[in-house]
Amino acid sequence: MTFQQGEKLLDDILRAKIVLGKDQMALFAVPYPYLLMTRSEVADDTNYYAAAQNCSDKKSGAYTGEVSAEMLRSIGIVFCVIGHSERREYFNETNAMLAEKVNLCLSNHITPVFCCGEPLTIREAGTQNSHVEQQLKESLFHLPADKVKDIVIAYEPIWAIGTGKTATTEQAQEMHAYLREVLAKQYGKGVADQISILYGGSVKAGNAKELFSCPDVDGGLVGGASLIADDFITIIKALKG
Repeated sequence: MTFQQGEKLLDDILRAKIVLGKDQMALFAVPYPYLLMTRSEVADDTNYYAAAQNCSDKKSGAYTGEVSAEMLRSIGIVFCVIGHSERREYFNETNAMLAEKVNLCLSNHITPVFCCGEPLTIREAGTQNSHVEQQLKESLFHLPADKVKDIVIAYEPIWAIGTGKTATTEQAQEMHAYLREVLAKQYGKGVADQISILYGGSVKAGNAKELFSCPDVDGGLVGGASLIADDFITIIKALKG
């Protein structure tokens, strides 16, 4: 969307005046040029935040065109999406690179929304559990428990995004439960239960309530449906009470 289109979309969503509970949040992850506008728009709404879609894996230096975590923090951004499937696929982001991004976000008091998930080839081979476990281990498990509990995890079944294939609610719950089990083995159940795990597999107005009712699905990482105000409003309202 253009700046003007994005601003109108955000205005339309905020006009719904959805009051979020103390344990609920709505993040708007927008392109860099729209961050200040978004942060300003949500400033008076409790538990609504602007989030960046990415940041550099370098702290500073001559990296023309890159945006550092420190830059994001300097304009009041406190959430950043890390390792989205499109970044991994199209920009060759590795687990090691994402570990650096996670570190830089945390050192700048920015909460990473860490994405993990498997493509169709991995799902068809039946090795999706080990695939996502490796993503968590190589990008997050260097962190102590008091740091990892502040991270948000978003599971993306890449094979079910824009492919015509659909992940069932049962498949979503199954993977989320497995992710929490992996976290519990490393950090203990208490820490694992504190970590929000979002589902990012074509969340829509029509399936959000069912998905969010799963015991281990704590919310959604919403793609196309977030570009339609009425749909995104319905999804926000579907959050667990």
